Amino acid sequence: MTGRATGARDKLAFLLSLVPYVLDRHQTTVAETAAHFDVPEEHVRQSVRLIAVSGIPGESSQYQHNDLFDIDWDAFDERDEIVITHRVAIDDSPRFSSREAAALIAGLQYLSALPEHADRDVVGSLMAKLTRGTTGSPLEVAIEQPQADAALASIRDAVADRHQIEFTYFNSRDVRERRTVDPLRIDSLDENWYLRAWCHLRQGVRTFRLDRMSEISVTDQPITHNASEIALPDSLFQSTDADVHVVVDISADAIPLIEEYVASTAAGSDPARVIATLRLAHLTGVGRLIAGLPGNARVIEPPEARASVAEWAGEALSRYENDSQRPRA
Repeated sequence: MTGRATGARDKLAFLLSLVPYVLDRHQTTVAETAAHFDVPEEHVRQSVRLIAVSGIPGESSQYQHNDLFDIDWDAFDERDEIVITHRVAIDDSPRFSSREAAALIAGLQYLSALPEHADRDVVGSLMAKLTRGTTGSPLEVAIEQPQADAALASIRDAVADRHQIEFTYFNSRDVRERRTVDPLRIDSLDENWYLRAWCHLRQGVRTFRLDRMSEISVTDQPITHNASEIALPDSLFQSTDADVHVVVDISADAIPLIEEYVASTAAGSDPARVIATLRLAHLTGVGRLIAGLPGNARVIEPPEARASVAEWAGEALSRYENDSQRPRA
């Protein structure tokens, strides 16, 4: 193997990567290492020899035997094997605590359970490294498989097999409808999953939130619209001529929270405020949207939008008062 040419920066990066690579495998060969890093085998040998004269000086400020890395020279000279028999400084580097490692492992377990993250071998390898690199044994944790996992798996199969999907959809207007769609693509935004599909009821491409879909079934009917034939925009939500425009006075810091709805912005009453025009499919959800930005947003117009917010807040307050008046057990 010739490998690619290595410059000074590549050589430094290689040296910084070689020691943890060998330590993680306990034993490897020059050929395996050269193939992994795509460098010439002779470059690996030179670097191994350099490692053997590297270390950290002790209290005497002089390099003693225990201040240097060491390797199994017999294995290296006779069989081209790399085995580090003594290491320095590595064990003194900061490590994750058992709680920190447990939190990271829990997150990786959650990711590995999602169908969108099918390469579970890589995730498993990373979890093993976290386990070995902690100050103590990580706390035993187990993450329940997400409820959306089964639905995602079914939809993924439908996309791959090009079969239609039927489901009941509960839209933002609180209306339930039975839909038949040609699934095109699955996307995610923040913590939510979305299905991009050709809707036979609406005769157009629609975006469906997975947590609003129920009674999902994959049919035997082949799809009539393919993803390759339909130009799907990069953004999940697209404007239409039927959109409602709502003008709000909003804190500039809150704009990123509703960025997907913002059509335009203008300077507000002070540098910390912005006058934003929001593009919404309807006014039904404007109350929930503004309530999610307490103290940060105020609807200016149209009057119907202000009334919708007031109505939504009134209903929420009424429910709160009713709950507080119920006798306690």
